[in-house]
Amino acid sequence: MSDYQLLHEIPSIEVYRALRIGAGLSAKSEAAAAAGLPNSCFAVQVLFEGAPVGMGRVIGDGGCFYQVVDIAVLPAHQGQGLGKRIMQAISDYLRDHVPTSAYVSLIADGQAHRLYAQYGFTLTAPASVGMALVR
Repeated sequence: MSDYQLLHEIPSIEVYRALRIGAGLSAKSEAAAAAGLPNSCFAVQVLFEGAPVGMGRVIGDGGCFYQVVDIAVLPAHQGQGLGKRIMQAISDYLRDHVPTSAYVSLIADGQAHRLYAQYGFTLTAPASVGMALVR
């Protein structure tokens, strides 16, 4: 773990796009990344020997609503507890900077809900379910 370092900084467009694709998340266009990344409330990257291998972000309106997004770790670095380190940094940010009345959400793919549950996130179904507009 000593070769891994956390960096509280928004990734560059190139790093963001590469980490998303490398971790198996959907691709985002350069224009979309350029427009979206500066609007991050919080971002964290994991560096291995200086190279980005993981990331996570919080987006939102700065008061009422926040969403945890872009949790990604490259496959060669998975299983090292990096997802937990990313989520701990995000959890610390949420605790220290987000009003307790805010609604904080995320979409958990596959079994990722088990990781997020360790940081206080609970399933919302059946009372509510996540939905998405697929275009």
